[in-house]
Amino acid sequence: MFHRIGAAAYKPDIGNISQLCEALGNPHLKFPVVHIAGSNGKGSTSHLTASALMEAGYKVGLFTSPHLKDYRERIRVNGKKIDPSFVANFVEQSKESWKNIEPSFFEITTALAFHYFAQEQVDIAVIEVGMGGRLDSTNIVQPVVTAITSISLDHTQFLGDTLELIAKEKAGIVKENIPVVIGEIPSGARQEIIEIAKLKNAPLTISASLLPPKSALEGSYQLFNEKTSFGILLQLQKLNWNISNENMTEGFLRVFENTHLMGRWQVLATEPLTVAEVAHNEEGITFLVEKIKTLSFQKIHMVIGMVNDKDHSQVLSLLPKEAEYYFVQADIPRALPKEELQAKASDFMLKGNCYPNVHSGLEAANAAASKDDLIVVTGSIFTVAEILPEED
Repeated sequence: MFHRIGAAAYKPDIGNISQLCEALGNPHLKFPVVHIAGSNGKGSTSHLTASALMEAGYKVGLFTSPHLKDYRERIRVNGKKIDPSFVANFVEQSKESWKNIEPSFFEITTALAFHYFAQEQVDIAVIEVGMGGRLDSTNIVQPVVTAITSISLDHTQFLGDTLELIAKEKAGIVKENIPVVIGEIPSGARQEIIEIAKLKNAPLTISASLLPPKSALEGSYQLFNEKTSFGILLQLQKLNWNISNENMTEGFLRVFENTHLMGRWQVLATEPLTVAEVAHNEEGITFLVEKIKTLSFQKIHMVIGMVNDKDHSQVLSLLPKEAEYYFVQADIPRALPKEELQAKASDFMLKGNCYPNVHSGLEAANAAASKDDLIVVTGSIFTVAEILPEED
């Protein structure tokens, strides 16, 4: 499983998913798809888009990854997680055929999502790319709109070590004559995507100039995701999907109730203000630090844990030096050892102690903080997942 162990679980091709879906009667061809890639923001953009479509009265499938608390979060219809019995039956009926194919965890999950959405007869599915785009398991869908939210240096060992190479991989989801919406993307990478869109005669929307409705998502960086989602919805309108401006406004405001998005500047407590934020790369941490600068507080406490295959130096160089740090390690094989994180952080004048797990780090921060302080839990999805409340 890539998210837990990293590179050893990654399978860069779409042969396996094609075989899996063929055995299921090609369920991915039985519903229209909005296909969303990007280094950051693709999850939030997917949830915003699905929420607006739900407000418009459509039955909406939503496939995202990774999950934070419960595997079933990845696969939802109208916000409701896939039924446990459906997952169990799917595994029971399919596992024999997997012996020959040897699919990855993500390939199996993608096939399950497509199968479930077909069985549920969704009107449309919003599908988030797992990693990259061109070789991602989700890239066998036939979308009605595609989108690329952002490009940053992430997963460089798989996607390339320049923004242009990463953009090329992500633009692998662009299809002939299918509208593509792009978010806030650096100029060189943006030009790469524009050229690919031209080659494929794909109508292009650059969402930067759009004025979207305000959403319930906190964080100034969410404006970019609101713009990209708005661009997607405008393209769907042009394709005669019945989505009103009111549906978009309500969908954006009701995104938490409708789709149960978690971990994006999620407030866990108010005295002291305690937030969870899944930012984990240079772009995400930049936005997080900008958000922190807009707040008033006496002292900041950062509970941080990272995975071992990220560019730690880029992230650590951006973090506030005046904060007190609580270095932790999520309970997954891929986690960066807390002592190693502490040593790397000290190179950037970030000071603090190590704690055995995320909960103990947060408890220590709570014990040290006054009610006018700020506590932020961040650094990876897995760090945040361990302290989030269970979904209702």
